[in-house]
Amino acid sequence: MGVHKSASHDEIKKAYRKLALQFHPDRVPSEKKKEAGDKFKEISEAYAVLSDPAKRKQYDQYGHAGIDQAYSAQDIFRGADFSDFEDILKGFGFGSDFGGSVFEDLFGFDLFGSRHSRRKRGARGYDLEYRLELSLEEAYSGAEKSFEIYHTVVCPACGGSGGAGKKSCPKCRGAGVVGYTQGFFRFSQTCTQCRGKGTVVENVCSTCSGRGKIKKSSRIKVKIPPGVDTGTSVRVRGKGEAGESGGPSGDLYVLIKIKPHPVFTRQDEDLYTEVPISFSMACLGGELEVPTLEGKVKMTVPPGTPTHKMFRLKGKGMPHLHSRGQGDEYVRVVVQVPVKLTPRQKELLKEFAREEGRNINEGEGFFRKIFR
Repeated sequence: MGVHKSASHDEIKKAYRKLALQFHPDRVPSEKKKEAGDKFKEISEAYAVLSDPAKRKQYDQYGHAGIDQAYSAQDIFRGADFSDFEDILKGFGFGSDFGGSVFEDLFGFDLFGSRHSRRKRGARGYDLEYRLELSLEEAYSGAEKSFEIYHTVVCPACGGSGGAGKKSCPKCRGAGVVGYTQGFFRFSQTCTQCRGKGTVVENVCSTCSGRGKIKKSSRIKVKIPPGVDTGTSVRVRGKGEAGESGGPSGDLYVLIKIKPHPVFTRQDEDLYTEVPISFSMACLGGELEVPTLEGKVKMTVPPGTPTHKMFRLKGKGMPHLHSRGQGDEYVRVVVQVPVKLTPRQKELLKEFAREEGRNINEGEGFFRKIFR
């Protein structure tokens, strides 16, 4: 592990953390997984020995031979600080099932014992993800959607058993694992013939070819709650891939994406929109109809409103997903300048300009006094 013989536990843990993240099989390209897996096993064995005072003392005295004579692969990890194994990597995207997945695949036994006893009953099926697009209106009010997915389900012909007439696996002799030696250590790995079950069937199910599950298309119905946003995930329990050896099915995660809206933009639970107003309304004020997701409502525009002024319509935004209440709607008014004017309009504007010009001259006189 590249540490001194007198290194403290914290120094050993730090070194293992660095190497484990570097050689973890899930962090390397597929062509380097075998090499990384071997290295990962080596540094994990070393950490399991060095993190246990008794094993470390025996290793310091007798080296590999002392460990090999005294301990099996399971014994090496028994007594090690397993919380360290889990804590070191779960913050880097490996999750709390780190020990029950990577270590079982590499070493052939469950690192965490009874805390992952579900693997003895059968492995849980993989989770699936489905991407679903919704309109902003559907996200506002909630919706019930249906769609097709292609996944594995328990074989209806054999009920997941794979066939009839079970007998002990001839390859592993019912152990579910086969052993092999690497260097000073002896390891076990899941039997490839019975897939860890310890038994095989004499009369293989013709529907699933002995797998206990089949691929099929299923129609899924899911209720989408009001207030979802892009990135929201809705879980449908038990609709993922079927489990192994009677294990539970995984879950289906419906990942939401909201389509762009022609009128509104969204920021969290608030909605934003722009509404044009006339030059005369901006000057004189008035009442304006503005759109909301529940229909049009009237909004008062005060006299002298400048362009791009923002108004808030309280409670007219999106519903809160996990609590009561709603966000707000913000209406930005944009003053439209008329392009084509009638002769009468032109005359009125000229008169307005003359009136405005006198005010400007008064302002200029004011500034001349300041900078005299």
